[in-house]
Amino acid sequence: MDKPERWSQKVTDSSDALELESGVFTLDDPRDIARSLKRSAEQSKRRKSDPYRSAMSMLTFYINRAGKQLSAEQKERLEAAKDELRVLFGKPRKGPVPAPRTDSRQ
Repeated sequence: MDKPERWSQKVTDSSDALELESGVFTLDDPRDIARSLKRSAEQSKRRKSDPYRSAMSMLTFYINRAGKQLSAEQKERLEAAKDELRVLFGKPRKGPVPAPRTDSRQ
């Protein structure tokens, strides 16, 4: 017997905001995730807000809905993708800016 599709999966698959590339949230590189979301948001003709907000909303929605199902590594990668989205859209980082490194290994 097939499992019923959950409403959150339906939103992820058929949102009016974005048509996501297949497997976007499973990519290994946070920058690749952010680039894919940015591309989807900018190409969307159905989104209701600006591309940055649409992309960030979809990423946040996915993180929140996956909840405890996400491993610590997956959650860290997706949270890093948020920072990458901010960079790609020229938005300020959230939270404190890390102090510059003082060692010679920069």
